[in-house]
Amino acid sequence: MAFVRWIRRNLVVMAGLLTLAYLLLPNVIVTAFSFNKPKGRFNYEWQDFSLDAWKNPCGVADMCGSLGLSLQIALWATIGATVLGTMIAFALVRYRFRARGAVNSLIFLPMAMPEVVMAASLLTLFLNMGAQLGFWTILIAHIMFCLSFVVTAVKARVMSMDPRLEQAAQDLYAGPVQTFLRVTLPIAAPGIAAGALLAFALSFDDFIITNFNAGSTVTFPMFVWGSAQRGTPVQINVIGTAMFLVAVVCVLVGMMAGKRKNKAA
Repeated sequence: MAFVRWIRRNLVVMAGLLTLAYLLLPNVIVTAFSFNKPKGRFNYEWQDFSLDAWKNPCGVADMCGSLGLSLQIALWATIGATVLGTMIAFALVRYRFRARGAVNSLIFLPMAMPEVVMAASLLTLFLNMGAQLGFWTILIAHIMFCLSFVVTAVKARVMSMDPRLEQAAQDLYAGPVQTFLRVTLPIAAPGIAAGALLAFALSFDDFIITNFNAGSTVTFPMFVWGSAQRGTPVQINVIGTAMFLVAVVCVLVGMMAGKRKNKAA
C-alpha cells in the first residue's frame, strides 16, 4: 500500500519525466549517430565509433553554405518580425482604433492556417509581382510567418504590465523616450525575447514555406531533405547536435540570469 500511495503522490512528476524523455529521445539518437561511421551512404545503423564528422563538419559539399544561409535568413527574419510584432502588440493592447477586433483575429490566422496554404499564397503573390525567387522572397515569407508568433508572445506580456509604473515615471518628469527605455522596455523584455527566440527557431527550421519560395536557393532544411534522397551524411547529425547544445546553453544562461535578478531584487 505504501508503494501505491507513493505512486499516486508522484504520478504527475513521473508522467512529466516520461514525456520529457520521449521528447528528448530523438535528440539523443541524433547525438549518438553523430559519432557513427557508416559503411554506406545512409547513417541509419550503428557501425563504428568515430570523431571524423566532428573534426570536419563541413566535409559535405554546400552543407555549411546552406547552414550559413539559413542562419542569416533566420537572424534577419527574427529582427524584422520582432520589431514589427512588438509594435503591433503594443498598438493592439494600448490603443483603440477601428477594426481593432478584426486585426486581433487576423493575427492568429497564420498560426491556424496550414503552412502549405500560406506558402502557395505567398508564391502566387511573388509571381504576380514578378519577383525573383531567392533570398529576399524567403526572408519576406519568413517574416510574414513568424510575425503572428511574436505578436502573441509580446501581447501576453504587455497585457500583464501595470500602467501605473509608466505613470509614476512620467510623474517623476521622465520623458516618453526615457519612460519607454527605462520602464516599459525592461518589463516587456521577457516577452520580446521569447518572441524573438521562437521566431528564430521557426525560421531556421522551416521547410514548406521555404521550399515554395526559394527558387534555386538552398537552405539547410532543404539541403537535409535533398540529402535524404541519396544519403544522410553524418555531418547533418553533427550540426543538429551543435544547434541543440547551443539552445540548451541559451536556456540555462537565461535561467541563471533570471535567478540572479530575483536574488538581487
